Amino acid sequence: MDVIFFLLPVALGLGLGAVVAFRWAVRDGQFDDLDTPPLRVLTDDAKAQLAGEGRS
Repeated sequence: MDVIFFLLPVALGLGLGAVVAFRWAVRDGQFDDLDTPPLRVLTDDAKAQLAGEGRS
C-alpha cells in the first residue's frame, strides 16, 4: 500500500509533463505542416545531384 503513495504522484507528474510538452509543441507550430518535410527529403537529393552534374 505504501508504494501507491509513491507511484501515484510520480505517474501524475509524468502525465502532466507529457501534456505540457504536447501543448508546447502545438503552440510552437510543430504540427502545422506534416506533408512537406517527407517530400523535401526526396527533392534535396535530386537538387544536389543536379548541382553536381552542372559543375563538371
